[in-house]
Amino acid sequence: MPEETKTPKQHAGADWAQQLWLWPLEATKLALDSYAQWFTNQKPAPPDVPDQSPLAWTTPNAVVLQLQSMRLREFSRKGSTQPPVVVCAPYALHGALIADFAPGHSLVQALQKGGVNRIYVPDWRSATPEMRYLSIDNYLADLNVAIDEIGAPVDLVGLCQGGWLSLVYAARFPGKVRRLVLAGAPVDISTPSELSKMVAALPHQAFEQMVQQGDGLVSGEHMLKLWNIPFSQHDVEAVLQRNLGDGSDEAQMLLDRFERWDRATLDLPGTYYLEVTEQVFRQNLIAEGRFVALGRRIDLAEVRVPVFLLAGADDIVVPRDQAFATAGLLGTPPAWLEQACEPCGHLSLFMGRKALGHSWRRIVRWLQADIGDVAGAKIRA
Repeated sequence: MPEETKTPKQHAGADWAQQLWLWPLEATKLALDSYAQWFTNQKPAPPDVPDQSPLAWTTPNAVVLQLQSMRLREFSRKGSTQPPVVVCAPYALHGALIADFAPGHSLVQALQKGGVNRIYVPDWRSATPEMRYLSIDNYLADLNVAIDEIGAPVDLVGLCQGGWLSLVYAARFPGKVRRLVLAGAPVDISTPSELSKMVAALPHQAFEQMVQQGDGLVSGEHMLKLWNIPFSQHDVEAVLQRNLGDGSDEAQMLLDRFERWDRATLDLPGTYYLEVTEQVFRQNLIAEGRFVALGRRIDLAEVRVPVFLLAGADDIVVPRDQAFATAGLLGTPPAWLEQACEPCGHLSLFMGRKALGHSWRRIVRWLQADIGDVAGAKIRA
């Protein structure tokens, strides 16, 4: 079958879970014809769902700071003097619960199990009309306030689009980041991916039109309904890297929780969305050294802290070559660079049982190693 005629299910490695993460761009194609009609015509009745309350977090935590863009959640254990770890989840279709999805599928729990006792997660808020003009700078500024509240320096862990945000932050505030983990993070878009191809195929005006029709916001709920890609038990099993067909209460809990997680979408500020699509994914400004963050041009060669890059071998959102290309842009000494590749797709990097038990265990040891150990001997799996 020719590549251009393949459906998402037929595309090699392009399962539902990975296609879902292309939502802002794929949905834009559909939005050109149907988004305006969605707002002006009668909307279909919402589906009958038994429980629309927000999903509870898996790991006990406390909200220690509230800002316009986020609630800062603390998962720390009393008496710990370790360097704090900040997990920066992507600000995209779904919220930061991706870092603490369920028992056995929680990055927060995996870090705690490895002995990391000071963990913080910025829980990004869904955008309201008052937030429609928030920009990348606003999110960087709030992240900076949060890290000042925690106490720098921190170990910053960026997931997917939280990765490029974390990298930009580390370059903008070099004294505030001790070590940096980038997991499935798109940075150098010149390395091809489904994401970069999709952006390049659409004119900038298409993205502007969608924001205008959303009154300054990009609605996650409407985009999910417009795209309407159903997922199967097989899709969830692929993401979570486990068999859910045994009929157990645990399996049913995970399937139900995943369905509710999928429905719980976030809205994005139009200004932020347009900046991301244009500056990060169209012009590749971060990789080319032309991105300006909070008034300063970002030069990735000035990032010299230890960096760990994690990729998925079957990731079509951020392919392995793209994830690892970041290493060549940094000023980090080669002895302080680590890389790992998991045999999985995109979401499994953050939620998969095998990935959390393998590469993230290695990352925990890397975070805890003395800097001399990192320079002198690579931390092995």
